[in-house]
Amino acid sequence: MQLTPREIVDALDKYIVGQDRAKRAVAVALRNRYRRSCLSEELREEITPKNIVMIGPTGVGKTEIARRLAKLVDAPFVKVEATKYTEVGYVGRDVESMVRDLVDAAIRISMDRRMEDVRLVAEAAAEQALVDLLLPGAKKRSQRQQQNPLQILLGAGQPQPSEPEPSEEEKARRYSERERVLAELRAGKLEKELVEVEVEEQAGKNDAMFAAGIDLNLGEMFGDLLPKKTKRRKLPVREARRVIVQQESEKRIDMDDVHREALQRAEQDGILFIDEIDKIAGAERVGGPDVSREGVQRDILPIVEGSVVSTKYGPVKTDYMLFIAAGAFHTAKVSDLIPELQGRFPIRVKLDDLTQEDFEKILTQPENAVTKQYTALLSADKVKLSFTSDALKEIAKFAFLANENTENIGARRLHTVMENLLDDISFNANGQHPEIELVIDAAYVDEHLGEEFHEDDIHKYIL
Repeated sequence: MQLTPREIVDALDKYIVGQDRAKRAVAVALRNRYRRSCLSEELREEITPKNIVMIGPTGVGKTEIARRLAKLVDAPFVKVEATKYTEVGYVGRDVESMVRDLVDAAIRISMDRRMEDVRLVAEAAAEQALVDLLLPGAKKRSQRQQQNPLQILLGAGQPQPSEPEPSEEEKARRYSERERVLAELRAGKLEKELVEVEVEEQAGKNDAMFAAGIDLNLGEMFGDLLPKKTKRRKLPVREARRVIVQQESEKRIDMDDVHREALQRAEQDGILFIDEIDKIAGAERVGGPDVSREGVQRDILPIVEGSVVSTKYGPVKTDYMLFIAAGAFHTAKVSDLIPELQGRFPIRVKLDDLTQEDFEKILTQPENAVTKQYTALLSADKVKLSFTSDALKEIAKFAFLANENTENIGARRLHTVMENLLDDISFNANGQHPEIELVIDAAYVDEHLGEEFHEDDIHKYIL
């Protein structure tokens, strides 16, 4: 069932306060993808997404709207900073990497779905594997498996002694022992027992190459030509179970299908969020070491216009990806971008600065509200925290004033204010006492924030 624009906005309202124009714009863009999918193939190829530019200061919800939109429909999502392509000596450095990152995100989504499909079968297989590892004699079997490959090769032509067929009594004893171990495993009695499992070694990167900005991974370059390096590790059963379930799941997944599905998902559903695009707009500076901002725009342009990018999983087209650009545009304007790039972002929405009332709503309304986060965190130490409505007004006031008097960082200011407000409680809570109920009222807020809140001491609230 595809979501209607109104349903998309309602879903975004659960996490983002206000910014109705931006929510409507992304909701329509998302719905248009579904509308396009209902058309004939000939007409579908002619319709490209209407990319969006969000204009507004930091912390008002630009990134959150795009990220929540992608999460809502399980679409691949990547956020990049336009300024990362302006480093001295790296004009337009690997702009195509944003598309490759998007494909990687699509691979993870497709892989997670396939993992979920085979989860029950993989868990059952992992359970049997754990029983094998926990049975008496498992260590000797493991040592035989670790026999030197050269010894195996040299002894390949020699007849190997075969184990005698176990008697019926021995079979019954083994079955009984296996059932006992299985029952204890399912009862959670063996979670701390150590078992030896084979895990894949993670390839490290060369420090010199990493420092030079070269991301070289031989395993990725040569794919399956190089065998994966593994090692045996002793792990508690609770950790070994996760490793074995992962291995058993991968055995049951066709990676070619995963790659094929991921490439299609990236092409048709991918969302690329280009932040700080205003930093590459504006007139060129004459002299100095600054990299050409217009040059970076021209490097980004083919990706937004539609091109084919090579990835390790195959070529991917960018024609139907949704691009959302964002920036504060304090000094530059959208019209300062090169005309070709402007034309690729026909939808422009301005996000509003946050008011004191907005801060008050942000403290309580979203499902991930900061007050709910701190309440949940402190409950781990048996502190039952609550806030009065007057306290929320005071917190909102301090956050709003801090933004007004210093750099405006939007809703992120609330985290700084809340950390200072709850500093004593967070430090003293240790979970060793019976449950304590603490009510934060306006007087508590004024006591912990008001006295230190002076314009000449406002730097305390700057992140």
